[in-house]
Amino acid sequence: MKKILVTGGLGYIGSHTVVELQKSGYQVLIIDNLSNSSLDVLEGITNISKIPPTFERLDLRFKADVSDFFKRNSDIEGIIHFAASKAVGESVENPLLYYENNLNTLIYLLQECNTYGIENFIFSSSCTVYGEPDSLPITEDAPVKAATSPYGNTKQISEEILKDTCSVSSLKAIALRYFNPIGAHETLEIGELPAGVPQNLVPFITQTAAGLRKELSVFGNDYPTEDGSCIRDYIHVVDLAKAHVIAMQRLLSKKNETQFEVFNLGTGRGSSVLEVVNSFEKTTGEKLNYKIVARRPGDVISVYADTKKANEVLGWKAEKTMEDALKSAWKWEQKVRGI
Repeated sequence: MKKILVTGGLGYIGSHTVVELQKSGYQVLIIDNLSNSSLDVLEGITNISKIPPTFERLDLRFKADVSDFFKRNSDIEGIIHFAASKAVGESVENPLLYYENNLNTLIYLLQECNTYGIENFIFSSSCTVYGEPDSLPITEDAPVKAATSPYGNTKQISEEILKDTCSVSSLKAIALRYFNPIGAHETLEIGELPAGVPQNLVPFITQTAAGLRKELSVFGNDYPTEDGSCIRDYIHVVDLAKAHVIAMQRLLSKKNETQFEVFNLGTGRGSSVLEVVNSFEKTTGEKLNYKIVARRPGDVISVYADTKKANEVLGWKAEKTMEDALKSAWKWEQKVRGI
């Protein structure tokens, strides 16, 4: 069994990826500092796969601790790096936290890769690197524009760090640029459970339906879109998780065409905020209390992926529907809240 390290493995996307890795026969080690996750997730993973992954609570900002971890686990064959701060608004308010947490941790990991000859690295990137696109759908060749937030900037800089490292070492890396992950595992053992007020649309929808939030704010209905609300590409988290396993298999089997590769992960279909709201109401039968409010600064009008490269080169395709994702997200919310 090949040993794969998953940093941030108790987080939303990380935990679903751990399950898919175990299902594919990998031995998984998880590092997480529990800053935006819970030990309960470890139990959820174990309940699904019947295999308790090795877990170590560790903060990757502490270089000596990172070094010590790799001394004890020098036989790791691949790393999937999720551990990062990810709230755009918070990054604007506290940029130094984001630069420390998102850049230093990557550098420390890559230094250990060099030390121990770990050559296979998957990076959790984001479609935020594209900014407001010149044309749609967005291909991997679209220009990377000046970031509108420190969070987005850390994703751009991280990709540059990886590319530069690959050019002077044996490291092979794939940056997976996600669009908008939603939904929960079909077993309802793991799902999205943000700390505090949700930063993403779907958990805000489910928390509003559950009565935790008074109402859902739709930021603007005067954008140049069919219904006036922003458009995003929403992808089921399980589809996203499976892409990480395929990407790791690509590196381990040396099928990568260059040492640094980039793939968009989305459905290829854009859905407006109001479309998602209407789909949730139709799928679940729950009526949502929402109101139109002013636009939110920095919001991009429309973003959705061209998935041709991921489909044809990576050999991956999103399979689950928006309805699948919203239904699972609502069932997960109901379970968590005891509704």
